Amino acid sequence: MTCDLNSPTQFVVGLALCTLGAIASPEMARDLASEVERLMKSPNAYIRKKAALCAFRVIRRVPELMEIFLPATRSLLSEKNHGILITGVTLITEMCENSPDTLSHFKKIVPNLVRILKNLILAGYSPEHDVSGVSDPFLQVKILRLLRILGHNDPDASEAMNDILAQVATNTETSKNVGNTILYETVLSIMDIRSEGGLRVLAINILGRFLLNSDKNIRYVALNTLLRTVHADTSAVQRHRTTILECLKDPDVSIRRRAMELSFALINGQNIRSMTKELLVFLEKADSEFKAQCSSGMVLSAERFAPSTRWHLDTQLNILVAAGNYVRDDVVSCTIQLISSSPAVEQAYITAKLWEALQTPNNCEDKQPLLQVAVWAIGEYGDLFMYSEKTDDVTRPMEKDIVEMYQKLLWAPQGSISSKQYTLISLAKLSTRLQAAQDEIKQIIDAFGSHLNVDLQQRGVEFSQLFKTHSHLRPALLEKMPPMQINRMSAQNGAGGSATSPDENGSSGDLIENGLEDESATITEGSNALLELLGGTSSQELSIPNPAKQVSTGGSVSNNRDLMDLLGDLDLSATNSNTAVESSTNGNVMPISSIVSPVGGLNLDINMSNSSLITGFMDDLSTPIESQSTTPKLTALEKNGLSVVLQPRKASGCLHVIMTATNSSLNTLEQFLFQAAVPKSFTLQMLSPSGSTLLPGGVVTQEMRVTQSAKALLRMRLRISYTTDGNPVLEQTEVSGFPDDAFD
Repeated sequence: MTCDLNSPTQFVVGLALCTLGAIASPEMARDLASEVERLMKSPNAYIRKKAALCAFRVIRRVPELMEIFLPATRSLLSEKNHGILITGVTLITEMCENSPDTLSHFKKIVPNLVRILKNLILAGYSPEHDVSGVSDPFLQVKILRLLRILGHNDPDASEAMNDILAQVATNTETSKNVGNTILYETVLSIMDIRSEGGLRVLAINILGRFLLNSDKNIRYVALNTLLRTVHADTSAVQRHRTTILECLKDPDVSIRRRAMELSFALINGQNIRSMTKELLVFLEKADSEFKAQCSSGMVLSAERFAPSTRWHLDTQLNILVAAGNYVRDDVVSCTIQLISSSPAVEQAYITAKLWEALQTPNNCEDKQPLLQVAVWAIGEYGDLFMYSEKTDDVTRPMEKDIVEMYQKLLWAPQGSISSKQYTLISLAKLSTRLQAAQDEIKQIIDAFGSHLNVDLQQRGVEFSQLFKTHSHLRPALLEKMPPMQINRMSAQNGAGGSATSPDENGSSGDLIENGLEDESATITEGSNALLELLGGTSSQELSIPNPAKQVSTGGSVSNNRDLMDLLGDLDLSATNSNTAVESSTNGNVMPISSIVSPVGGLNLDINMSNSSLITGFMDDLSTPIESQSTTPKLTALEKNGLSVVLQPRKASGCLHVIMTATNSSLNTLEQFLFQAAVPKSFTLQMLSPSGSTLLPGGVVTQEMRVTQSAKALLRMRLRISYTTDGNPVLEQTEVSGFPDDAFD
């Protein structure tokens, strides 16, 4: 190899350099790095270009050899040969991406890069470098990318390149695809450096023009880039709102998806009415794959920007009607929470509207979430609905009509078990709301004492007892639920949160609970993945909860394969149980809890517990948020634009810890998974996260509840994984400093 590198024939030297770059081991690269550096100064332009490419490959394999090539690399920018220039820029880009010190060193070359780019723009026609009327677009793109790296978070470097970026953005020909490529790189550079406000507006206007292009690939790129940059200058993107909404009608499914996500990012208090109207039209005609995400996103937007309670209630109803059975459970629970916290007059109004919606043919069969919300509202506020002061907006049925409708719903073959559970409980509550029809209600409930479904049978038997032996308890047990408290920090991807109040069984607790398995399995000796998280703890000291399985509206089960890899060969085939994971505290077992990012939102579980329904009515285990004491925040991770903060909140008997992950970078973080472990003196329970995708500027939250079994200091081992630009990232850290009196 050394002999070939010193050959008098340039092609032999070039072949040797190519071979060295392709197959060199780290040891060979270290031995021959000085030879490559010498050839980068060769008087032969061909050899200099090949040597620069070889140095690029060597640095990728052995980054510590970077310093050897620094002097020769800077001299490459003074070349006239475009081939050497483009290899030199590529080499510098690789160095800057791998070393912060090298990045600082090369900030001095910004004026040189600006001069080269300006010469390319102002140069006349050159047949050797011309591509569709543009002078060497490949070199222009490489320089723009390097400028973006050098100007990131650097005001001085950014100011030096503002003028040239403006010239490129205004002088580049857009009729050809090669010009659009340069404009795209220019937009990325403008949005990533400390550019002026007017320049950012110009960049977003370029993306707006891309949206009008007939090429669907260009439209997709424009939408994707706007989605990444919308948080940097929302007002500029708002000017293109009409064009973005038109993309919701595009025949391409990828463009419709990006347009929908961007539309949610543009919603604010001023345009909430018009945007919701357009999105409702889209929701009605959308494919089934869009309905769940779109409906959840609309619910979150309405919750943040609703101009009035009446409008908010009408919007929630329209979402339930438009999305049908594709509505996630978080939409059902959020609608129930909204109704429960509304004024009495609004409760009567929306109950009447829900009753009218049930009269529409096929609504009861094709829209089970709508049915669940409707019967819940009628059961809770039947007296307001029937006997409150009449208004023009409310039409009331006869009591017998309501009972007949309930009988039809309970015996409908198309109705789900969950909907029948809602309906049966609602009918029992109506027995204390309606003035007549008591006998008819009792007969229907008695009939369920012999139902084939065990849960419905138990409900029927226990409700029947409230009409007989325990009739004096019925009014108190079936009284109205108090207004629910919502605890949600919404994310950009439209995942739901949780509302707490007495559940449909009468016991007070989490109304919405993520579906997790409450089983433990001991980790095997051969599984070391989890030991890395726990810092080498012996496998005999671990008790691993079976990971969660999320049940969607359609009843399909989705397992998180990343968690399966973490826990080893555990059995994930157990049936679903909608209870939170809680680790064992027996003996010297060290608990750990892991969470699965829900695909279909959160489950509203109204299934019977093992305890008696009647005694369950008397329980009150919820902890009001107002009674919790907040302590200072703890920063768990601050890296690459991702910030993970823990907010402990002292409550009676346990410590609530809210994890908030914020993405301040311009990249989307996908498959975000947060896991935690605590010492054996504590028990950790993790609720469902608000989402698994962090858009630029987005937030994901997750609640943890820690209880103490023995006096000890609390510390947490955290494992955070996500994917950005297709590359998996794994971070591990330990957090301490939790309040000593958290469990007093």
